[in-house]
Amino acid sequence: MEEMVRCGGGVRAESPWPEIRVQRRDLRYARAILSNVGGMGSEMSAVGLYLYDGLVLSGREELGQLFHETAQTEMRHLEVFSRLALLLGEEPRLWSIQRGRRLWWTPEYLQYDRMIGPLLQNAIRSEQAAIQKYESQARWIGDEYVRAVLRRVIEDETCHLEQFQRLWRMHTGR
Repeated sequence: MEEMVRCGGGVRAESPWPEIRVQRRDLRYARAILSNVGGMGSEMSAVGLYLYDGLVLSGREELGQLFHETAQTEMRHLEVFSRLALLLGEEPRLWSIQRGRRLWWTPEYLQYDRMIGPLLQNAIRSEQAAIQKYESQARWIGDEYVRAVLRRVIEDETCHLEQFQRLWRMHTGR
């Protein structure tokens, strides 16, 4: 049975962070983690998107603040995944590696919305995709320290998802 994530009413899980370390260098793991840094569905994408969302919603205090705080949490994830990629043996730049080629992160990955409905739907889909991706990585990566970090990040992403779903219900009545 899965444990309930405690968010304390915010965008960060209450549980402590595990130590950022690895059992040994592993380029296969490093490249997977690197996709969390600079891939299409990466923490860099989340930071960029939520900074934008917070700015365009700044006239709506609760919404703007929530996206701003979420962007800060995603920035922490970006830093943690960058450290892991480096420890695992990869250069922690804003890129991912697919079929042996480096693909640089680009803001073209972002979906910019100004209307509250599509903006929240995009945030919900992004959080769901991140959780699914990190759960998948935690299943196949054999390094217990990396898995612990992935599980901790999933807790934060779950808090984000809950907050965005709450706002969706509040603003749409659905």
